[in-house]
Amino acid sequence: MTNSEIARQRHPSDLSAESRSTRQGSRILIVEDDLEIARMLGDTLTENGMIVEIAGNGVRMDAALRNQKFDLIVLDVMLPGENGLSICRRLRAQTNVPILMLTALGEEIDRIFGLEIGADDYVTKPFSARELTARIRALLRRTTYAPEERDRSKVLRFNGWRLDPIRRQLHDPSNARVATTTHEFDLLLAFCRNAGRVLSREELLGVTHAGLAGPIERSVDVHVSRIRQKIEKDARDPVLLRTVRLGGYIFTATVEEA
Repeated sequence: MTNSEIARQRHPSDLSAESRSTRQGSRILIVEDDLEIARMLGDTLTENGMIVEIAGNGVRMDAALRNQKFDLIVLDVMLPGENGLSICRRLRAQTNVPILMLTALGEEIDRIFGLEIGADDYVTKPFSARELTARIRALLRRTTYAPEERDRSKVLRFNGWRLDPIRRQLHDPSNARVATTTHEFDLLLAFCRNAGRVLSREELLGVTHAGLAGPIERSVDVHVSRIRQKIEKDARDPVLLRTVRLGGYIFTATVEEA
């Protein structure tokens, strides 16, 4: 996408009423107030077999989410009214649906902040439709149950916690569901399946970014920090998920299959 293609075209129209589909596929909600960009993304994703709905702001997004479920949300940061970062934080407290942030902000600190509040991936403008589609597909693959993984479908338990690979849910010792992002769940699942083994950041990047070019290396540390805040009694003095100096991380809990 060129800079001219992402030029701001403010408009009063109700974008959430626009919906495109070709055949049954993953449902994508695009929250973007620039009609030109939204339509371009919608056309690209529709051509790739996805079902797309567009919302121009947080209010329209909420209405769309009340009416149906979506497999992934593409969320612009610069929105009228409630901004994308605030929306992301709010969504993550309510749902595990993958969120891909879309913004013109390019500094690393902005990307890290987006990950810290719960985004699963982060793409900056200008971007190529091909790259964005690849990232969306990667996120969808990690949230879809693959038939060849049926032998790895058993629920995992550790220290009273329960991790369900099929439903992709995490429950605490009181059986309350704990919200996780796509990357957080993938990392925790990798740690549980490799308990007692040191996993390097490079290995963990492969888990969370599926080989996409240009991953944010610090994102592993960000996701690990968020996992600690959820499963450790004291995230500042972790016992279950420890840092190995110059090595990576190790999950020390005893993990059992349910």
